[in-house]
Amino acid sequence: MALNNPAFNDPAFQDKNAVKTYPGGSSAANLGIQTQFAATQHAGTNAAAQAHMEGMYAAPSAGSIETQRMSVEDTVAKTVGLFAVLLMTAVVGWIWTMAPVTAQNPNPSVLPWVIGGLGGFVMSMVVIFGSRKKIRPGAIFAYAALEGLFVGGISAYFEMLFPGIVVQASLATFSVVGVTLALFASGKIRASKKATKVFMIAMIGYLVFSLVNLGMMFFGATDSAFGLRSEPSFILGIPWGVIIGVFVVIMAAYSLVLDFDSIQRGVRNGAPRQYGWMGGFGIMVTVVWLYVEMLRMIAIIRGSN
Repeated sequence: MALNNPAFNDPAFQDKNAVKTYPGGSSAANLGIQTQFAATQHAGTNAAAQAHMEGMYAAPSAGSIETQRMSVEDTVAKTVGLFAVLLMTAVVGWIWTMAPVTAQNPNPSVLPWVIGGLGGFVMSMVVIFGSRKKIRPGAIFAYAALEGLFVGGISAYFEMLFPGIVVQASLATFSVVGVTLALFASGKIRASKKATKVFMIAMIGYLVFSLVNLGMMFFGATDSAFGLRSEPSFILGIPWGVIIGVFVVIMAAYSLVLDFDSIQRGVRNGAPRQYGWMGGFGIMVTVVWLYVEMLRMIAIIRGSN
């Protein structure tokens, strides 16, 4: 499972046996570039995390010094704590983004998502590759805080262009996460080597597409708000960008399955308790990526209408 969430690429997690115009004019175009860049970053981070963390939980079981074992309950508690930090800084990011907006100045600040997006990406690399030697909860909390700035900032910007979109994207994200978790817990879906190979190929293809799309938007080869995704192309009456969005949502959902599977294996293998932080980090990477894709897909649907 080479492209499993990099956050789980530790031996402890391994099986021991194994042309529409959008509201906002140029601001919308700028939003498209920023969103494409951010989504590409998150997809890349998720791919890197999948590749790294797959082997992490297969590390030897906790020894006499590390007597505390990883558990599902403890991992859930750590994950909730990380999302609480993300939500708090998301509020800060939202307020910061909208602070300069007045009747005379309709332009929000992009600093929260620039700082949060770039800072979060750098911190995710620190977490992913630094965990090979030592897991640092402080770095993971810093990532959560920076991601909150990014999520709050980009959500405020989308909400200004498409009122009500944040609630729609949040409900859609919660629905996908909830359904995926329920199906995994019931044993209806499981990670498999064949499916993971398909996921790996799809993820690489998506990253290549995202980079090409970002380049075309940056150099002016397309003037659509979301590049090739929002070109006036339809398949069976469905916007091309929506079809791509559904495909990405399916990938993100399977990425969650890989995350849950890796955590389950870590618990089964008796991994040290500290690896629960990596479980929470891996889930957060995937959920933020899923949320950004939901925002963009709903914006394409509403823009095409």
